[in-house]
Amino acid sequence: MAERVMFPSSTGPMLAGSIEVPDGPIRGWGVFSHGFTLGKDSPAASRICKQLASDGIGMLRFDALGLGGSEGDWGDGSFTVKVNDIIAACTFMAERGTPADILIGHSFGGAAVIAAARQAPGVRAVVTVGAPFDPTHVEHQYEAVIECVLAEGTGEWMVGGKTLTLKRAFVEDVRAADLQDKIKALKMPLLILHSPTDNTVGIKNASDIFWTARHPRSFVSLEGSEHLLTGPGQARRAGRIIGAWADAYLGEH
Repeated sequence: MAERVMFPSSTGPMLAGSIEVPDGPIRGWGVFSHGFTLGKDSPAASRICKQLASDGIGMLRFDALGLGGSEGDWGDGSFTVKVNDIIAACTFMAERGTPADILIGHSFGGAAVIAAARQAPGVRAVVTVGAPFDPTHVEHQYEAVIECVLAEGTGEWMVGGKTLTLKRAFVEDVRAADLQDKIKALKMPLLILHSPTDNTVGIKNASDIFWTARHPRSFVSLEGSEHLLTGPGQARRAGRIIGAWADAYLGEH
């Protein structure tokens, strides 16, 4: 059962979310951060969260600034804003009496949950799915307009059938992000899921995250999956793995 919610972002506009509430006994709660421009209803986000809910873990997934049902302009976002909005989502969950035990992030969202975890109320464990070690990995998605953006301040960029405005501040913020120190300082259980045949974010990213992190850290290979987890059963399999791994980090705070 999904509950539609709205909560304030870190910069003011309201963000649209969906909470997958388990039908049976509730083992715990979590927050999911979607990939770069994907949205809360992308296959990875919706299917992983629904699988976790069927396993007793209630999950909030939400649209980033200016995407899906969320207010605001996507171009006003950045890596820092995404991180702060994850913290805002966890604050919202805590205030409604369902504090998030785990943070899960897909792709660019995986990098963001690592950066957000230490400041996110209630969070005790972190999961990345196909995450880049360096947030600037996303530059390949907008490399055709990046010179224009840096020179002119803004540039229009077509992605997934929609036009987004990329801003210089966005590019500069992503370039300034240093995930390595965040990984070293995480001091939380970390599960890294990645496909060895991921052609969007290569498997070396998972290795770099794993060897930079401190124990307890775990890696599970999603062999046979592609980056977006759109193939039959790919996202549900990831959800089942997360649900089993998270067992030790759920429940009473």
